[in-house]
Amino acid sequence: MTAGISRRDMIRAGAAGAALLSSRAFASPLDGPRIMPPGLAADRFAAAVKELRAVVGTDWVFADAESTLPYASTFTPDPDGRHLPSGAVAPASVEEVQAVLKVANKYGLPLWPVSTGKNMGYGNATPATSGQMVLDLKRMNRIIEVDAELGTALVEPGVTYQDLHDYLQEHNLPYWVDVPTVGPIVSPLGNTLERGVGYTPYGDHFFMQCGMEVVLADGTVVRTGMGSVKNSTTWQAFKWGYGPYIDGLFTQSNFGVVTKLGMWLMPAPPAYKPFMVRHMEVADVARIVDAIRPFRMNNLIPNCVLMMGAAYQLAMFKRRADIWTEQRSVPDDVIRAEAMRNGLGMWNTYFALYGTDEIIAAVEPIVRSAFEATGGEVLTEREMSGNPWFEHHKSLMRGGMTLEEIGIVRWRGPGGGMICFAPVAPAKGVETAEQTALAKEILGKYDFDYNGAFAIGSRELHHLIFLLFDKDDPAEERKAQDCMEEMILRFGDKGWAAYRTAVSTMDLVAGQYGEANRMLNRRLKAALDPNGVIAPGKSGITL
Repeated sequence: MTAGISRRDMIRAGAAGAALLSSRAFASPLDGPRIMPPGLAADRFAAAVKELRAVVGTDWVFADAESTLPYASTFTPDPDGRHLPSGAVAPASVEEVQAVLKVANKYGLPLWPVSTGKNMGYGNATPATSGQMVLDLKRMNRIIEVDAELGTALVEPGVTYQDLHDYLQEHNLPYWVDVPTVGPIVSPLGNTLERGVGYTPYGDHFFMQCGMEVVLADGTVVRTGMGSVKNSTTWQAFKWGYGPYIDGLFTQSNFGVVTKLGMWLMPAPPAYKPFMVRHMEVADVARIVDAIRPFRMNNLIPNCVLMMGAAYQLAMFKRRADIWTEQRSVPDDVIRAEAMRNGLGMWNTYFALYGTDEIIAAVEPIVRSAFEATGGEVLTEREMSGNPWFEHHKSLMRGGMTLEEIGIVRWRGPGGGMICFAPVAPAKGVETAEQTALAKEILGKYDFDYNGAFAIGSRELHHLIFLLFDKDDPAEERKAQDCMEEMILRFGDKGWAAYRTAVSTMDLVAGQYGEANRMLNRRLKAALDPNGVIAPGKSGITL
């Protein structure tokens, strides 16, 4: 252990901290990890590490305390150290992935696959259970093909949205990439496998996925859909193939390691016009959702609509201490006053119209009329140009690259902590209002703020509740974990389960989907990965 550095300090340090700590003298060298894979003796772990180094090279196996630090870094609460990796291995090809899996099966070494490890709000690269070795696929970073006529792409796990965006720009291709919030550092493959969403008309990333290559636990390589046909030219053009559609089995699961992903790119439209609708009362949430729903159902508003709460918006660029210094939750009147000073409402709804100037001119009056009837103020670039929040969402809704939203982790101080609760509900105003009230009640009980937003699809909405806390405060970290668990349970009692969750609550959320569902997943796991070496506990799935 580094002199004067606690175990907690090392875990929290992350990549930057690892570089800092590596410049300090260790009191004694650490030849092995502090966290061992469950049931694997130190000598067998050492033997596995030796074989892995023979597969990928010494520089790409990380199996001591210091080199493992970046993989243990996370924003999410882990007060008891239940999500710490034993190390990491970074293969560079499908053949190396197969060889790594062979070693894992031989020694019973659990592997936790990640693409870029930037699953922010859900655990970054940390595993569902301690002791797993991270299977880091960042070196597999080829853009294998982009079809300029069809607007399709085939990418490896380590490719980021920024990489793909730059490729399209470099080759002057008329397509947009639909991005999640922190797109520049996130993998399209990884985000799609978590069924993430973006903000253009191509915002449902799994729906816009077409074809996968998967390495099963025994090393078998499977190409889904048309990819399994000899000499196929339609792998990225037709999703379904023949027989059972299996792509979904490899999303949010531990049934295989996805090494290639096909995706559809959005043709850049001739015209694009972003809007913001400002509402000043929290209680307006139901009217807003009911106004949006018919436009999403009939596709007059074609993109995923973002309805952003004021506290979430403020956290992007502001700090809590600048407006409120008490421990209890920031009152609505304080949030409203600060929002007004920055040109924001209590709800700020962002959408865009796409197509031709004529199409936009025809649809805009209809949309304006509907939102104005709810008491909202409909705003465009004419009124909001230069406002940082408007500019941020204007960029997102055309696939722009931005990292501004990561600023929310600093809301409560430099020891940024963040975990996202994402329950889904039908796009009905009454349920939205009930969810908002329940979230504010539970967060207030623990003295946390309601930093919430809604992403509204065609018939459903994702309620994105970001629990922001000070990870440097052990008591607050534990309180954040308790608060998150209470939200999951109480929302679940009303039928609102999460569509995605952090590593610390995967088993809790899985339980809300019923025993029959879990039994089916266990059967699939036993058939595809009988030794249980791929991501045990992922999405609550075990043997």
